[in-house]
Amino acid sequence: MRFITLLIISLLLVIVFGCEDKTQLLFNQPAHFPNLLIPENNPLTQKKVDLGERLFGDKNLSIDSTIMCSSCHKAHLALADSLSISPGVYGRLGERNSPSLINAAYAPLINRDGGVAKLDIQALIPIEDHNEMGISILKLSKRLIQDQSYVDAFGEAFGRGPDGFTIPRALASYVRSLVDASTPYDKYLGGQKDSLSPAAQRGLHLFNSEELACSSCHSGPLLTSFEFENNGLYTDYADRGRALISLREDDVGKFRIPSLRNVALTAPYMHDGSLATLDDVIAHYASGGQSHKNKSHLLKGFSLSADQHLDLLAFLEALTSERDFTKS
Repeated sequence: MRFITLLIISLLLVIVFGCEDKTQLLFNQPAHFPNLLIPENNPLTQKKVDLGERLFGDKNLSIDSTIMCSSCHKAHLALADSLSISPGVYGRLGERNSPSLINAAYAPLINRDGGVAKLDIQALIPIEDHNEMGISILKLSKRLIQDQSYVDAFGEAFGRGPDGFTIPRALASYVRSLVDASTPYDKYLGGQKDSLSPAAQRGLHLFNSEELACSSCHSGPLLTSFEFENNGLYTDYADRGRALISLREDDVGKFRIPSLRNVALTAPYMHDGSLATLDDVIAHYASGGQSHKNKSHLLKGFSLSADQHLDLLAFLEALTSERDFTKS
């Protein structure tokens, strides 16, 4: 009997864990990208991704059922927003510009100030933020439990219902599925040299040049070093940036360097959306930025001819994904 009992338990373990292995989300991670690390307590499966995508587009995640994640991260804008500051519940405004979520899963620290240690808990911030979605995770859990289709979906994906553990991890699973390397620039890196126009190739040369030094911060295949820098946007920062987390004065005005992928779609720019166009961004860096004690030593200013300006824009536009994110 003991042997039979052990055999039954073994078979049940195979069913429970073996099925999980077979439903692993299958997507080809770009060969030139770093490895995407998946937490052991939240393996990536299609059921979790589908559930996360459903939650992402559900207004019931906000206290007044008016705001969903996709309200501020719009698919046709590479999961960013066209507003400087996106409105939340009851028309309240947040404090920072909504960034693109494409390839966001690669960031070692989450949010513009790096205040969240891992993607699996990031969603708790906007969900519970007074100005964004304004609902406690406990109240949201109770709300979702009233929907049997959600209870079933969470049960299939996690083996438990919607709660403070499973809700943010379902959303994180969806974000992890937003891996993309479908730009003309990626094709160029893969050996298709004609995928970049002559103007874009000249722009790439400028981007990597010692004079502009754009690639000093926007480096590697993800076009970011993920470091925190002060880019001289202000002489006095209302938003202290990284210093809010580190409590260090030498971190005032420092924000995580954003990826430039899909940058042509994600205007306005900077942590507060204060620069409306890419022309404005180039002009800012050409000027060398405002004087601030924490400003990066890499910002020295530069000059471009009108043709060089257009070439640089051509390269930045070649960083736009060809994938249609409006289709799941």
